[in-house]
Amino acid sequence: MSGHSSNSIQALYEGDQSKLYSGVLAHHSDVNSSESKAQVKKIWKIFWILLVITVSEVMMGMFLSHSMPKGMVNFLFLLLTIVKAGYIVANFMHLGDEKKDFIVTVLVPLVLFVWFIIAFLYDGGFWLDINKSNKTRPDSHTTATVQEKG
Repeated sequence: MSGHSSNSIQALYEGDQSKLYSGVLAHHSDVNSSESKAQVKKIWKIFWILLVITVSEVMMGMFLSHSMPKGMVNFLFLLLTIVKAGYIVANFMHLGDEKKDFIVTVLVPLVLFVWFIIAFLYDGGFWLDINKSNKTRPDSHTTATVQEKG
């Protein structure tokens, strides 16, 4: 190695990197410590919240979607999906621990990108409807009929 002692962190990065992932650098060496128990409790809380949201979505799809207006069902599915995705991002991607300015820096472009997709899909649907309903533009059937008569 390059002059580093075998006990230093630098030596782990320069040498056998399997030591990095084998528990040598684990945050909690005792799984019965209060830090480990608090982390496990937090993970179970996140699991139960996500389970409740998912079961709600499934139950709504199975039982309520037939008796509710389609627009309301779509809105509720979208809302529950956004809540679930936001909760996952906040906890597992650690965005909830970041400063508010960083969160805004990440979320504003994301919201604008989603708006961009929706706007272009709506615009494409509008132009498709105009092309279908335009009587001055011949479709393939009328073009073939004109060519046969000519």
